[in-house]
Amino acid sequence: MLDTLAAPASHELEIKHSRFLARAAPVSDAAQALAFVQSVSVADATHNCWAYRHGNDYRSSDDGEPAGTAGRPILAAIDGQGYDRIAVVVTRWYGGIKLGAGGLVRAYGGTAAECLRLAQRSPLVPMTERILQCGFEDMGIVHTLLGNAGAEKLEEQFLPEGLRLHVRLPADQIDALALRLRDATRDRLRLSEPVDHDRH
Repeated sequence: MLDTLAAPASHELEIKHSRFLARAAPVSDAAQALAFVQSVSVADATHNCWAYRHGNDYRSSDDGEPAGTAGRPILAAIDGQGYDRIAVVVTRWYGGIKLGAGGLVRAYGGTAAECLRLAQRSPLVPMTERILQCGFEDMGIVHTLLGNAGAEKLEEQFLPEGLRLHVRLPADQIDALALRLRDATRDRLRLSEPVDHDRH
């Protein structure tokens, strides 16, 4: 089960006089990730190294550090902490002492990992959509059960024969909800998957 960030986060470390500042934020796509990288990169810093992951789409940059010593360790920190749909930028201000390749990997990866470890997490839950049809007499109990399952109403239509709802809810709730709805309405309710024209 992967998480994204509930809010942007930052964390700073000093390693052998070099300052490392990690900043992380949730992103909805690659373009937003790159925009975040640009917005927090510091022009007069020595390096702004970064990585993002959005599902199978990921990129990283060493921004002038030796290849593989910065961007990839930041990406490894994202994956190691169980995150998705986030971007992380680690900015370095060089302090005069060389860290060596191993030291750089630890500094960039460690600053990113610590930033993410301390950040507020938000679970990424796979969602699914359903069309629900019920008679007017069952509307009250249907709304209650949908609320309990964390369902979001996308559309509501009142038809001559009753109510038609288009809802989105966590995929892992659907089976239990269908069972509860069936029992509560004595099997009068119809639940179906939306067809293409139902999707917005």
